Amino acid sequence: MIRSLEKFRTTAAALAFGAILAAAPSAALADPVRIAFGDIATVESLHLLIALERAKEMGLELEVTYLKSEDIAAQAVVGGQADIGIGGPYALIQKVNAPIRMFLQLSQLSFFPVVNSEFYQDWEDLDGQEIAVHSRGSGTEAIMRLMADRHGISYSNISYVPGAEVRTGALLQGNVKATIVDSSGKRILEDEAPGKFVFLPVDDVSATDEALFANTAFLERDPEAVATLIEAILSTWREIAADPKSIVALREQYNLLPDATPEMVADIEPYFTEAVALGMPLNGGGEEAARDDFQFYTISGALEGEAAELKVEDFWEFGPLNTALAKLGTK
Repeated sequence: MIRSLEKFRTTAAALAFGAILAAAPSAALADPVRIAFGDIATVESLHLLIALERAKEMGLELEVTYLKSEDIAAQAVVGGQADIGIGGPYALIQKVNAPIRMFLQLSQLSFFPVVNSEFYQDWEDLDGQEIAVHSRGSGTEAIMRLMADRHGISYSNISYVPGAEVRTGALLQGNVKATIVDSSGKRILEDEAPGKFVFLPVDDVSATDEALFANTAFLERDPEAVATLIEAILSTWREIAADPKSIVALREQYNLLPDATPEMVADIEPYFTEAVALGMPLNGGGEEAARDDFQFYTISGALEGEAAELKVEDFWEFGPLNTALAKLGTK
C-alpha cells in the first residue's frame, strides 16, 4: 500500500520550494496564473508546452516554474504559492485532506515495466529487489505496486527518479536494474541495446497518469482562466491527434525545447504518433475517467476504501471543463 504522504507537510518541502521561488521572484505575483511543473521540459511534455503558448495567445498570463519533483509542486499548490500543478494527487487529497481538486485529465497510464535481463527475467525475480519509479503517489508507482500484489512479491526499496528519459538513461548506464518507462524509453532501449532488457507483462489498466489540479480557492476565484487553459489544451490535443506530424512544426513555431539533442528531436514524431495510437484524452477525461481511476487506485493502494463509495466531487471539479467543452464540442 502506498504510504501516507507526510512529506507534503514537511518544512523541508516548503523550504525547498521557497529556495526555488527565491530564484524566480516574479512567481510571487498574484495576477499571472502560476503553474508548478514538477519535472523538466522534455519531448513527452512538448504538447503541453505548445498548449501553454497558445493559452498565452488567448490572453492568459502564465508563469511556469519547473521544480525538482511532483511532491514539491503539489506542496506549492497546497500552500498557495502556485495556482495549478501537474500530476495525480489522489493520495494527497484523501490522506491529507489537501485543498486541491483535479480538473483536466492530461494523459492515461501507458508505461512499460522493464528489467535488465542480466539480473532479472520476470516479476518473481523482483521479489526482495529495488525498483525505481517516477515519484511518490504517481501512476508509475501504482502500477508497480499493483503488479507486486498480483504476483505475490515485495520490493526491498522503491526509489523515486523523476523523468522517464532519466530512468531510461539510468537503465542503459547500469545504474538502475528495474524500473518503468514510457513508450519513448521503450523504443530507445530496444534500439540501443536490443535483447538486453525484458519488458514485463501488465494487465490492461485504464487510469489517469497526469492531470491538472488546482487550489480550490483559485478554482473558485478564476474559473474563466481555468476554462481558457483547458480550451487551449484540448484544441492542441485534438490537432495533434488529427495529425501527429504537426507537432514538429509547432515546436519550431514556438521555439520550444531549443536545447534538445538531435536524438530527442528525431523522437518527437514517433513519440506522438504512438501516443495518438494509444489514445489521448480529447475530452479531458470527465466523470467516467474519474470512476475508472477509483477502480484502479483503490486496487493499487493509492486510494483507501471501496471504489463505488468514493465521490467524484471530493477529487475533481468539472465546471471549467464543461464550459470549455460547451465551446469546443466533444470528440
